[in-house]
Amino acid sequence: MKFNEPATSNPIDQLKVVGQPVDRIDGPLKTTGTAPYALDRHDVVPNQAHGYVIGAAIPTGRIVSMDLAAAKAAPGVIAIVTAQNAGKLTKGNFNTAMLLGGPRVEHYHQAVALVVAETFEQARDAASLVRIKYERTPGGGEFDLRAVQNKAIAPKSEAAETRVGNFTGAFASAPVKLDAEYHTAHESHMMMEPHASVAAWDGDQLTVWTSNQMIAWAKGDLAKTLNIPKDKVRVLSPYVGGGFGSKLFLRADVVLAALGAKAARRPVRVPLQRALIPNNTTHRSATLQRIRIGATREGKITAIGHESWSGNLKDGSPENAATQTRSLYAGEHRMTSNRVAAMDLPEANAMRAPGEAPGMAALEIAMDEMAEKLGMDPVQFRILNDTQVVPDNPEKPTSSDPQSKKPEKEKHIANPPFSKRQFVQCLQTGAQRFGWERRSSKPGTLRDGRWLVGMGVAGAFRDSLLTKSAARVRLDRRGMLTVETDMTDIGTGSYTIIAQTASEMMGVPLERVRVRLGDSSLPASCGSGGQWGGHNSTAGVYAACIKLREAVARQAGFEPERAIFADGLVRMGERSLPLSEAVAGRELVGEDLIEYGDIGKRYQLSTFGAHFVEVGVDAVTCEVRIRRMLAVCAAGRILNPKTARSQVIGAMTMGAGAALMEELAVDKRLGYFVNHDLATYEVPVHADIPHQEVIFLDEVDPMSSPMKAKGIAELGICGVAAAVANAVYNATGVRVREYPITLDKLITKMPLQA
Repeated sequence: MKFNEPATSNPIDQLKVVGQPVDRIDGPLKTTGTAPYALDRHDVVPNQAHGYVIGAAIPTGRIVSMDLAAAKAAPGVIAIVTAQNAGKLTKGNFNTAMLLGGPRVEHYHQAVALVVAETFEQARDAASLVRIKYERTPGGGEFDLRAVQNKAIAPKSEAAETRVGNFTGAFASAPVKLDAEYHTAHESHMMMEPHASVAAWDGDQLTVWTSNQMIAWAKGDLAKTLNIPKDKVRVLSPYVGGGFGSKLFLRADVVLAALGAKAARRPVRVPLQRALIPNNTTHRSATLQRIRIGATREGKITAIGHESWSGNLKDGSPENAATQTRSLYAGEHRMTSNRVAAMDLPEANAMRAPGEAPGMAALEIAMDEMAEKLGMDPVQFRILNDTQVVPDNPEKPTSSDPQSKKPEKEKHIANPPFSKRQFVQCLQTGAQRFGWERRSSKPGTLRDGRWLVGMGVAGAFRDSLLTKSAARVRLDRRGMLTVETDMTDIGTGSYTIIAQTASEMMGVPLERVRVRLGDSSLPASCGSGGQWGGHNSTAGVYAACIKLREAVARQAGFEPERAIFADGLVRMGERSLPLSEAVAGRELVGEDLIEYGDIGKRYQLSTFGAHFVEVGVDAVTCEVRIRRMLAVCAAGRILNPKTARSQVIGAMTMGAGAALMEELAVDKRLGYFVNHDLATYEVPVHADIPHQEVIFLDEVDPMSSPMKAKGIAELGICGVAAAVANAVYNATGVRVREYPITLDKLITKMPLQA
């Protein structure tokens, strides 16, 4: 199905099932511990051996020698895999470093060996006996972003910078100006389920059971890495215990499980040890950001500039923290740039709302600072500078498919309108609901006992990406539906909204729909990531259901355009048939994909929101406590309010962590993240998070897909950190521009309290 014109009325608009707060159909499996996660797959293949990964002990250099003798002689050891005996390996399309290093070492904890043994304990013990001699790169390496900031370069494959009008001149002549620098920290995904895989060979056919968000990407990159045909690889990941972007791409556990299974000549299971994950897999890069805003005395922005610097391994991508500033606020004269510096820290890549999360953490503080300079309320300042068209519009790739690596140039479309933009409504609704009028405009004046109390606001923004997605729907003789697609469920409720879509389209009860996900032998979906999964995967199911409706109608002797599917029946006029009879004793199948024309170029598809936070800051110790949180979101049709709310409050929690505690601490001598486990990397717990309220504005977006929906899972984190920071400032009068906002950054600047 080609989607290139606005959606008109269709069966989804009935909202009998879609749009309802349905419980997650996979919930009972997960709450009873029976959902089969990657490392639980003891039953899929017998005689599994255990692999233990050895990570490099230096950040950059080479392996001089590896003494494996003692390890090979240890009890239970079956095989040891290294780069020397693994055969020819190739780097995947989505990897910056080799997933099995040696002799060259590209980053600390890069996998350099796998010990395979009969038990996990035997593999771990033998791994401790491997003796590796290293030679570090002379000079040690680059581990400090600020030290290499002036060496940062523009990325080749992305819109590195934009310029509209004369920013320099307009900023210089603006009556009111802000010029400030902000810093966000390195962050880790820290999902509860580790990266883990089970691999088995049947001749030259490889099957892996793993934890991965993007099945098609994993299959393609695994085949490329091992230099085998794609049709010889099958990837299964029906349940994912959290990814947040770290499982978008092929990681070392998958490759090493496959190599270990080949070397051992039996299935092998490989979990990445928790302490290995932050350095071995990906993380969100720290950023340095400079924001300049010029405005009239009445508060109209005339010049806005946002520059961002981040670090990555050589040839790695930047953290595009300046990108949302191209679309969010008006201003005639504009400048943005994203730069990346080569560093020797582990690989940086996507983490929930890549770009926008750290970018808005800075931008939305700057907006508050500018509002204060103008003597304006921060909500009103944002409303005054709303725009209904994209004010800064560089040429976009021809393809909106994130798998497209080398997009061609397209005809420039100047200032396209937003398909839907209810940003102002989000701010107004939130201000009213939160009691914004009770906020003191003078920081540090509201108290509750020993607590200084403050309120903060921030805008939220995230683009809604159009990505092709396929599905197959089967209707059997009993009238049961089975939906098949390689889409994944990373805790987002994919099983449920896909079942709701099929139920609505075919007019059958939800309990008569079965959903199969996470298998590369099924039609290739959009996968889970980029906030594109929900609306694109369900649109693919919609397209497949249209095909199935046509097949059923023809089988029943009805005209497909006039057939109505409801209550387990198909009918036209006065005649109706149960679906179980309409199939005439055989299974009927509908298969299709949703793909998009240029509608995403003619209109800007984005999601909007507003975050409101109240904090208390202890006047003596400077301990920060979040007291209330509210998110107001405008993100197209909400397919399931219950699961959507769950996504937003989870994102708000992550934003609170980024604001107050999350930071991968870098050892700048040895080049690694010191706090690389759940014991020392701080994340919010229940005691840190108060009641969170979420409001979804009534919105359908016919430009997005036949579902008229958009994404929600990443919008919920965008702006949260800044809302917390702004609330802390409102409480204390101390402005912190470096995250996380720990008490040491407040305590020396706090005014004396009576």
